[in-house]
Formats: sequence, C-alpha cells, structure tokens
Amino acid sequence: MRAVIAGQGYVGLPLAVRAAEVGHDVVGFDVDEARVKRLAAGESYVEDIPADRLGAALASGRYRASHRPRDCAGFDIAVVTVPTPLRDGVPDLSHIEECGRMLARYLRPGATVVLESTTYPGTTEELLAPLLEEGSGLLAGRDFHLGYSPERIDPGNPEWRLENTPKVISGIDAASLEVVRDFYGSLVERTVEVSSCRSAELTKLLENTFRHVNIALVNELAVFAHDLGIDVWEAIDAASTKPFGYLRFTPGPGVGGHCLPIDPSYLSWRVQRALGRSFRFVELANDVNSHMPDYVVRRLVAALNERRAAVNGSRVLLLGLAYKRNTGDARETPAARVAQLLLRMGAEVRAADPHVVEGVHIGDGLPGAGAVVRVEATPEELAAADAVVLLADHDAFDYAAVAAHARYVLDCRRRLGASGGEVGKGAVVEIL
Repeated sequence: MRAVIAGQGYVGLPLAVRAAEVGHDVVGFDVDEARVKRLAAGESYVEDIPADRLGAALASGRYRASHRPRDCAGFDIAVVTVPTPLRDGVPDLSHIEECGRMLARYLRPGATVVLESTTYPGTTEELLAPLLEEGSGLLAGRDFHLGYSPERIDPGNPEWRLENTPKVISGIDAASLEVVRDFYGSLVERTVEVSSCRSAELTKLLENTFRHVNIALVNELAVFAHDLGIDVWEAIDAASTKPFGYLRFTPGPGVGGHCLPIDPSYLSWRVQRALGRSFRFVELANDVNSHMPDYVVRRLVAALNERRAAVNGSRVLLLGLAYKRNTGDARETPAARVAQLLLRMGAEVRAADPHVVEGVHIGDGLPGAGAVVRVEATPEELAAADAVVLLADHDAFDYAAVAAHARYVLDCRRRLGASGGEVGKGAVVEIL
C-alpha cells in the first residue's frame, strides 16, 4: 500500500517509520524543508525514533521524506498528523485545511484519508470531508474512504509504544472503517472500533481532559498543602496504596505538550459554540495549570528572600526545558513561562536540558531582558547558581552532583528527597 503521512513530528514520524517497517511504501510529507533534509540525512529529532531505526527505514527504500506536494500523488491512504494549536483561545485548524486542500489534488477513487490530529468532534465530517470533495470532485463514502483515528503517542515512554498501544479507529461508513481497520491492523497489536468519527474525536479529548482535570486537582492541593504546612507528596503516596477507586497523579510546574494545555480547550470551545454552555471543569483546570509556573516563581522569590537575596541580579539555573522527563518535547513547556517571569524580574537565567535541541526561544522580545543562556549542568554551574529549579527530572541529570554542589534547589518533581530536607553536602532542597 502506498501511504502518505502528512506531518513528520512526534506523531507522524513514528507512524511513517512503523508503516515502512511492516512493508508499506511511505512518503513522509512535511512543509518544513529543513526538517525534511534532516530526515533524508538519517537525522532524527524524535527520541522514539532513534537514528538507526530511521536509517533502516530509509535504506529499505520504503520510506522517504519530502516537502514537495507532488510526491504525494498516487497514494492509497493518507494520514493527516499536522498540528492543531490554539490562537487566542480559539482552535486553529489551518494546518488541517491546508493539508486537506493539498491531498484533494491527488485524491483518487478508492483512496482513503484518515485524520489523526486532535480536534473537536465533527471536524472530520464537517471540515475535512468538504475540503477533500471540493478539491477532488469526488464524494466521501461513495468515491473515497474517510476516517478518524486519534493519536496516542506518549513521547519518551519505552513501555507503551505505537505498536502495542490500542488504536481507536473509525470511519464515516462501513467501507471506510474496513480500510482503516486493515491499515492500522498492520501497524498495531490491537484496534478498537467506535461507531462514528465524532465518537473517536471525543475519545481523544476525554482521555486528555481526564488527565488535565486530575493534574489540576493535585496542583491546587499542592499549593494549599504547602500553605497549611502539610506534605502533599506524603498524602499522595499514602492514597496510592489504595488498590481501587484511586489513580495516582502528581503535582508539577505546569502542563505542556499538545495534549493538556490545548486539547481540552477544543472540547470546551465546541461545547460553548454548539450548546452555548461552559465546560466548567476544563476552564477550572486551565486556570489552575496555567498558573503553576507563576506559583513556582513565587516560591522561588520567597526562598531567595529568606536568604536575603533579591531575584533581580540572582543567577538561577533551570534544569529541564522539556515539558516531561526524558524527552526533547518542549511544546507548550511551562519552563518557558518560568524563565520569562524570572527574566522580567531581572534574574540571570541559565538552563540545562540534554534532550531539548530546538523549539524553545525564551527571552526574545522581552523589554530589558536578556535571553536564557544554555549551559550544561556541571558542578561549576550548579555551584555558581544562587538557586536551581528542577522542572523536568531527566534521568540524564546527575542528581548526586546537584545535591553536592547546589546551594538551594526548588524541586518541582520530588526527585531529590524529602520536603525541606538537607541533601548531600550543600543543597537545601524544597519540594514544590
């Protein structure tokens, strides 16, 4: 089967490589020419696809990357994995629209298009189908197949990968569902069919909203527990021993990636627009989680004040720019907000992250603020910092060195030890 995977990011690249590995002829399409050149040279920017795996796919002749739309011609199936950001709180589906118009030019009778990008219920049939029909002159269902399958990629998760994570699938009719089932059945161990594209679209938003709301709950508890003098982590550990009716979520400096800061807002926007009602849980979770970086900075300011130091002029080392551990994924990372706030307050901000090599621009355009200086977390950098803030607890960091050489650490991930405890030779550690 000739497949086009449109979008070669954290979702599209693993999908394209997997499809090539099982024998499909794959074009990995991306509008970013620089990204395509890196892929063609065997350079992967996604941790889930190491360079040797990408190289094997290229060497097989079944995978090639391209930024030229004409290379998408002749596809049997095209999967859309393009970004769906928010613009001023409103879903921005322009990338889906552009991709739909491009694919429509090459759509043939009997071909299939599947949307994977996270979006609000109704997008596949109300937005993508008309674009494909208008550009091709074909009719969805009669002339070509159309479906939706929400992505479930968890960057950096070595246990749950694309191939062993159950894949929810749907189609606009029985024939579409059959083709979608056959394609994904060749890639993953298990597919889960739902009755409509709208149900599949809602499934993804439900999964992410569930996490978003529960993370907001423990984040707000962490703030209140600190003010009450209670160790919220001890309570979380104790609650986690309950074998039923409880799922463990932990606080942190905020949420990042595409799933939590953005996806639930798609559902909230759809409910407001279609029903004229507020999705209060999402709005509350957005408010709590979006303000966690501000709380991190307030905690840091208080800690420096206790040491008779002002933020203005202090040297602060941020450990971790990614939104989660052991990945280079910096989309919507809370580290950016933390750094910006500190820069505005006059701090000298440095940051270390062995995984993040692109995609984070902090300090640009801030009046009177310098940019964040990228460094390695060496003993010298740790010792020179007035404060260290652990934002992403990558395994690559030397935590013994942090404990031995730092003076003060605000640990937002509870990686270094008990709340308020002395660790190692030097560091005073406070847990968020």
